[in-house]
Amino acid sequence: MNIVSNDAKDIDTDFLIYSADFCPYCVAAERYLRSHGFSYTIVDLTHNLEKRREIIIETGHRTVPVIFDLRNNQIAFIGGFDNLQESGIV
Repeated sequence: MNIVSNDAKDIDTDFLIYSADFCPYCVAAERYLRSHGFSYTIVDLTHNLEKRREIIIETGHRTVPVIFDLRNNQIAFIGGFDNLQESGIV
């Protein structure tokens, strides 16, 4: 996960969220993580189609949000908002 690794390497938050400003599930994911006391970093894909394509290639996930758990010095792909809720991580 080269793109994700590059984006995650210099941040010190619990989660990384690839988001878009038109996405209600992105807002819901932020609210969900915040309500459980987790920190997160947003990478906005609204106007960055090239990065969006690269994220799709790396993850196979075609919609936003695309959420990664960065805790424990690992990068763990979660998926979207539904996957976050179902994962039992929080």
